Amino acid sequence: MTDTTTQERVSQRVPLWRDVIVLKWVTQVFLLFVVLSAMWFLANQAGDNLRARNINTDFDFLQRPVDIQISEGIDTHPDTGGRALWAAMVNTLRLSIAGIFFATIVGVIVGLARLSDNWLVRRIGSGYVETLRNIPLLVQMIFYYSAMTAAFPRLGLETGPINGWLHVSNKGISMPRVHIADGFYQWAVVVLIGAAAAHFVRRHRQRIQDETGANTSPILWALGTIGLFGLVGLFIHPAFFWLGSVFGAIADLLDSLPNAVPQLLFSAIAVGGATVWIRRFVSDHRSVRGHLSLTDDDWFRIAFTAVASLVIVFVVVRWTGLSSWVLNSGRDLFGVMEAKFNVDGAARPFDAMRPDIVQKSKFPNYGKNGLTMSIGFASVFFAVVLYTSAFIGENVRGGILAVPKGQTEAAKAVGLRRGQILRHVVLPQALRVILPPTGNQYLNLLKNTSLAVAVGMSDMVQVGTTVFNQTGRTLPVVAIWMLFYLSCSLTISVVVNWFNVRMKLVER
Repeated sequence: MTDTTTQERVSQRVPLWRDVIVLKWVTQVFLLFVVLSAMWFLANQAGDNLRARNINTDFDFLQRPVDIQISEGIDTHPDTGGRALWAAMVNTLRLSIAGIFFATIVGVIVGLARLSDNWLVRRIGSGYVETLRNIPLLVQMIFYYSAMTAAFPRLGLETGPINGWLHVSNKGISMPRVHIADGFYQWAVVVLIGAAAAHFVRRHRQRIQDETGANTSPILWALGTIGLFGLVGLFIHPAFFWLGSVFGAIADLLDSLPNAVPQLLFSAIAVGGATVWIRRFVSDHRSVRGHLSLTDDDWFRIAFTAVASLVIVFVVVRWTGLSSWVLNSGRDLFGVMEAKFNVDGAARPFDAMRPDIVQKSKFPNYGKNGLTMSIGFASVFFAVVLYTSAFIGENVRGGILAVPKGQTEAAKAVGLRRGQILRHVVLPQALRVILPPTGNQYLNLLKNTSLAVAVGMSDMVQVGTTVFNQTGRTLPVVAIWMLFYLSCSLTISVVVNWFNVRMKLVER
């Protein structure tokens, strides 16, 4: 009798107001509704207050003419606000990418110098780190700007140190520039074919190395394959001129498609992707006997994925402008690719320019040829490179010291030289420790370029400030700033995390 009563109590359904699962879901949905309602209310209140004060928050200034002169970049006299901001974005990206590249090289050298057996090299590395990382970056920028302005000679028609090749003056530094020419895109097709061939070459050499134990250098063979295709492509790249007609046909096809086609395509991708993910997720949580064991969080992930796919479908169907933008952008992209491939068959993939000095009035200036860095750009570049490399050097030193000493001793025992030990034993293990903090330094370098306004470089902040001073669109410009830096930061994080995942230890 007691057992029967107990079974009846256990099998009795728990009331909804006492069910833990129901209470958890209701609470989460209610809190989500409250947060979204509060955001909607605050946004409406902010919009009403801005309209009451006649503060415009639209983005029409991107198409309006502005009176801005940019010191350097792809367009020094932009005709619209959008063009001005785009030129400033390119300047910031150039500075950030070049700074990350050179800061990494200098940082690795400094980190290795701090671990050198040579007393003088070790002290120089320590002094470099302790000096540069303890001086504020803004102070370094102003110091470099003032030093170069005062120390460099005035620009003249015979300015050296190597006239016609390298010009250094109080207006900047100008050097030869290598740039892509009309045949670059045809040559890039040959390189892509070489990259595909290099993949199979690397796998073949790696398989031989795994089977025989011999050092077959799969990476070097892959790079050599790409280099060989690139060299051959300098002579055979005109053979791919026919791709221009292919891109032109695709552009015409996109121009003739109705908006319903991308809507159906995006909806199918959203629903299909969610379905595949849910099926795979359920399959991974199913036991060998077919029993399905899902927690509350697992059910929430499934429900969230399904709802997200339906939201995407709703947005795609209701927002017809998205489909039109996709078709128009695709048509323009393939139209540009058609023009890039419809060039003279003898066009070279690359070309070079020597720097020049022109004098149209009383004062000489650098011409458009060559690679020219203004004093502002050079001061910001040297400041962020030297400052960030000091921190990267410490990351490298800490990562190498984190490798157990027994690894180095074992490598010495088998006869490896110091350079081989560093390349094949120490650095591959140290990268797991070096990458995460170094990624943070890359993010800091990107955001520190916003200090370039202090030395007059035309970066994103300096040009954006001029734009909203002329147009009065402070909030839209600040929103563009936030979106730009957020996109760049997330891109750097994704790249660094991808390498970090590839380098992590895999447990068996």
